[in-house]
Amino acid sequence: MTHFNVNEHRIIKTNLNLSRVVDGDGIILNNLFNKSEEIRFLGIDAPELKRCRKLYQDERETHIPGELLIHLGWLSFNFMKELVLPGANITIELEKNNHIDLYGRTLAYVYLNDGRCLNEIMVAEGYAKPFSRYSCRELANFQVLNMKAKNERKGLYGIVENF
Repeated sequence: MTHFNVNEHRIIKTNLNLSRVVDGDGIILNNLFNKSEEIRFLGIDAPELKRCRKLYQDERETHIPGELLIHLGWLSFNFMKELVLPGANITIELEKNNHIDLYGRTLAYVYLNDGRCLNEIMVAEGYAKPFSRYSCRELANFQVLNMKAKNERKGLYGIVENF
């Protein structure tokens, strides 16, 4: 179900079910009519799982070999799969003017049935980092959570200083 509030700049979709985890910052959801939608987590970035243009860009920016970045990507993916199981009830929140990426995927904050935000968990536990190329409402929060995870060497920060 989609909820709109004309006074706010957000869209909330409820009663979605997890079809599958794509990677550390992406999932596929099904609505009540079993129509699937690819969701890219708004405001965060996890390492890639395979060689692609983004991986080469990350290699240049981080000075970390692609093979290690792919290993980190699999760790992030596996952590996500432990957090949320197929069939889980999911709610997403979209920012009205920031809800589709260049590849046509829906950009969203993703919430579990208990109210926890997967975007926040992935950053707070060190398996994703803030994606600061584009602004979003929660970017400052993600940056604070990221610094804490980095200082505590949580998740991927137990292996590398940056990713």
